[in-house]
Amino acid sequence: MAELGLNEHHQNEVINYMRFARFKRGLCLKTVDSCFQDLKDSRLVEETFTVDEVIDMLDGLRTVVHSEVESELINTTYTNVLLLRQLFSQAEKWYLKLQTDVSELENRELLEQVAEFEKSEFTSSNKKPSADLIKPKLAPLNEGGSELLNKTVACLQEENEKLKTRLKTIETQATAALDEKSKLEKSLKDLQMIQGDQKDITELENKVAALKCHFEKTLNDSTANQKFLEENLVTTKHDLLKVQDQLSTAEKELEKKFQQTAAYRNMKEILTKKNEQIKDLRKKLSKYEPED
Repeated sequence: MAELGLNEHHQNEVINYMRFARFKRGLCLKTVDSCFQDLKDSRLVEETFTVDEVIDMLDGLRTVVHSEVESELINTTYTNVLLLRQLFSQAEKWYLKLQTDVSELENRELLEQVAEFEKSEFTSSNKKPSADLIKPKLAPLNEGGSELLNKTVACLQEENEKLKTRLKTIETQATAALDEKSKLEKSLKDLQMIQGDQKDITELENKVAALKCHFEKTLNDSTANQKFLEENLVTTKHDLLKVQDQLSTAEKELEKKFQQTAAYRNMKEILTKKNEQIKDLRKKLSKYEPED
């Protein structure tokens, strides 16, 4: 295992990419240098400049450099996407799913490790790169890998056929079990219907018996109540007659006692005198009435 934690083959692929990136970086820096050189050759022909002229030159230089750097950064992004596409395409041929962790791209410790790796590979050694380091693209799958893949696919197909056969057997058994279940459910339903009818008849008989007992009890209660009311009515009539007789006697005694009182006699005398006076007045009035 090498410094980046990769095997020799993968480390060589990394070196190839870093060589390509260093070449593109050198071109970008040359382009920026040429922008400054063009400004010197085209604008710095006089010894003195005004503030406005200096600002104008710097603004123009900034626009040109900004455009060149932006174009190079965009191109670098697209280049990285193409590289990832190569890796993912090769992984998909082996039915693999690769994952990336974007947060690790800003890991300062790992970035410094890559910088040290670049320094050791490209500055401290002047030896020529081997043939493996200048391959233009990823190596295709070899025959051994294809044969292994074919064997794996054949094994999976054989296992798939076994599973299909087993699945058909299970489906047949499941169908038979479902048919048996349907028959049992139908028999159970018929039995429940018969038991339900018998239960309904028993409940109806119980209700009729309960109603009959209730009716007999109500009838007995009504007969007893009627007899009690009749007896109570006779007693009440006797009590009423007795009370009426007592009331009549009490009235007679009260009237007799009242007539024997002095107030009664005085009142009677006053009424008699008033009647005599009324009669005299009528006689006097009759003398003054005109004759027809």
